[in-house]
This record gives sequence, C-alpha cells and structure tokens, in this order.
Amino acid sequence: EVQLVESGGGLVQPGGSLTLSCAAAGFTFSNYGMSWVRQAPGKGPEWVAGINTNFYTSHADSVKGRFTISRDNAKNTLYLRMNSLKLEDTAVYYCAKSRSRIAMAVGSFNAFDYKGQGTQVTVSS
Repeated sequence: EVQLVESGGGLVQPGGSLTLSCAAAGFTFSNYGMSWVRQAPGKGPEWVAGINTNFYTSHADSVKGRFTISRDNAKNTLYLRMNSLKLEDTAVYYCAKSRSRIAMAVGSFNAFDYKGQGTQVTVSS
C-alpha cells in the first residue's frame, strides 16, 4: 500500500522558514518523480515544485529563489525547504507521486496517482 505522510507544517511569521518532509512507503521511492502541490482556502491546487529521479528540479515562479525541493532516496523522504515565507504561501501542502520518473508540474491532483493527507502552513504576523 502506497503511503505518503507529510510533516513539518505550522504557524510562522512572514519572512520565516519551514522545512516540510514527506515520508514515502509502499513503493520504490527512487524510481518515481515527486512533487509538492499546495491548496489555499477557496482556491484550486497549485503546483509548487518537482524533482525527477535524476534529481533534476523545477520550481514554480511564485516560489523560485525561496523554496527548494530535495529528496533522500536512502530515507525514502521528500523535502521542501521554504525560506522568506509570505502571507500568500498559506496553504495545505501535499506531496504527490508521479506515475513515471518525471515529476509532474501540473496544478491538478489528477496528474498524480497518489498524494498525502497534507500539512498546513500558515504565514501570519
């Protein structure tokens, strides 16, 4: 059974930092592209970042230079380092598994075959 469990969310002030983790189980983690997708209240999903199996990364323009996606295949864990957080980064953050080695860069959960339960990130003063 595929499991994706996010952690690391919380309340942070603008300009602060957080690191999200996603623990994966039930599949060969190193063989699949992985992504982070977020959803703010009342809005649709927004793709944030993706990482292929060859460690090639891509980030949405809205987070480029502030967020960094990474993976540790030995620990079956996906990460998202978030710096210089802004009010508009408030959302539930989901990790999502691609169906191939390429990380999907699509703001739709239908593009992925599995996603986690999400972790809440709230940026507020």
